[in-house]
Amino acid sequence: MMKILGALIILVATSWIGFEASRLLTERTRQLRLLKSALQSLEAEIMFGHAPLHEASRRIAKQIDGPVGKIFKRFATNLIKIDTTAKVAWEESLNEVWKQTALKKGEYEILLQFGETLGRHDRVQQQKQIRLALTHLEREEVEARDKQLVYGKMVKNLGVLSGILIIILLI
Repeated sequence: MMKILGALIILVATSWIGFEASRLLTERTRQLRLLKSALQSLEAEIMFGHAPLHEASRRIAKQIDGPVGKIFKRFATNLIKIDTTAKVAWEESLNEVWKQTALKKGEYEILLQFGETLGRHDRVQQQKQIRLALTHLEREEVEARDKQLVYGKMVKNLGVLSGILIIILLI
């Protein structure tokens, strides 16, 4: 009876690891999509709404949930602080929330580069910088979607099969 219970625990644990790895691949793709949507909303707020950066970020944070929304919420909060620039506020918000995301270092570098230009240009130049960031994020999303399609099922199956292998080796 104990062997069966132990085998079941091993199988559940390794399967859970595989499903969690697959979920992270899916979550990265979803968060990239949300991030692109947020930047498009920021572009619209800047170009057509003529909203200040902190107000535009606060509106975006209300529209988008999860870690991406938290980045914009923290950014809006950090902008209101006295003696801070948009670049510093953006970097601080990324650093505070980044560990909660499923995003990779490449996306972090794109967002840091985007933050370098925040609030430093006129609306037209800012729009160009947003479009540049969107282009880079689109490339990252395609890569993430490809990885999700290729590795998603594989890591689920690998989790289950590695559990079965461990059980066979222990019996």
